[in-house]
Amino acid sequence: MSLTHHPFPKQYRLTKTDEFSSVFGFRRAIKSTYFLLHWREPGPEGEVLPDRGPRLGVVVGKKQARFAHDRNLVKRLTREAFRLRRPDLPPVDMILRLGVSLDKASPRPNRRQLAGEIVSLLERLSRKLSGGGLGPGTPSPRFPRKGAPG
Repeated sequence: MSLTHHPFPKQYRLTKTDEFSSVFGFRRAIKSTYFLLHWREPGPEGEVLPDRGPRLGVVVGKKQARFAHDRNLVKRLTREAFRLRRPDLPPVDMILRLGVSLDKASPRPNRRQLAGEIVSLLERLSRKLSGGGLGPGTPSPRFPRKGAPG
């Protein structure tokens, strides 16, 4: 039985405040029921190097997950999904952020639901940046729906 090796070394992580600020400042995000996936495309000045590959940051605040074991679960599921799909992801910096309180969610999501949603967001980002769009019924973050405020 052969296992494919997909490590998650430091070069594939966002670690500095400036890197996180840069991604959040780019103001591109895909939303799901529980998460927001922010990303920053490679810029004309070459801020994101295509040969470096995708990089991931994870933000899970205490307001969204009161208990440490819940915050750690979300981070662990996110890193695992990213690690396994990294070869297929576009070379962008991305941050997965928990967007709603797990403590107040009704019904409370289980591990499988959270993992499925994380995988779905990564696949949607990959399709979008490869020209496939975000999926049915999902508006582009660049162009809001007609009649929508803003």
